[in-house]
Amino acid sequence: QRYGKRLSDDISSSNDYTSYYSFPTLEELMPATEEELRLMGLGYRAPYIIKTRDLLVQKGGKEYLFSLRGHPDPDFVQSELMQFVGVGRKVADCIALFSLAQVNVVPVDTHVQQIACREYCDSSDQLLMRSKKSLTPALYTRVGNLFRTRFPCYTGWAHTVLFIAELPSFRPALPEDMVRRIDSWSDKEKKIKQ
Repeated sequence: QRYGKRLSDDISSSNDYTSYYSFPTLEELMPATEEELRLMGLGYRAPYIIKTRDLLVQKGGKEYLFSLRGHPDPDFVQSELMQFVGVGRKVADCIALFSLAQVNVVPVDTHVQQIACREYCDSSDQLLMRSKKSLTPALYTRVGNLFRTRFPCYTGWAHTVLFIAELPSFRPALPEDMVRRIDSWSDKEKKIKQ
């Protein structure tokens, strides 16, 4: 509200008045201080926002981000984004996929790892993936490559559809045989972990 522009106002059926504001531009955030952001309720995120703003200015602002859009090397884009405080591989890949036209990156977390293992691994790959205690860079790449092999074009969007399909709110839309297969896999995984 303080740094964005007012977009519209809405009065709900219960007569509650709500104003909607744009996300602030880099220029609009320039006068912000960490203390002001904390007072606005951003808490521990306040210094991240200030550091991100400052690094983004240093790198060239909007033009820098546009230079990453559709860049031919997704690993380069990931490493550039990981320079920002609080941005790891998965968040970098989410930004790259959803904002920078990197359509073949796969943001990987343990849920995505489970989908890849269930859908695209043979039994030896499943054993290898289960043996890993954490999502190492090599495992992150391996999981992404499983998706890229199966979906060579628009890999990231295919991953997104599969990820969303398993959310509880979408579960009723899945075919019954798929729900049974997912449940069977989950039961089997729980037994293995016991």
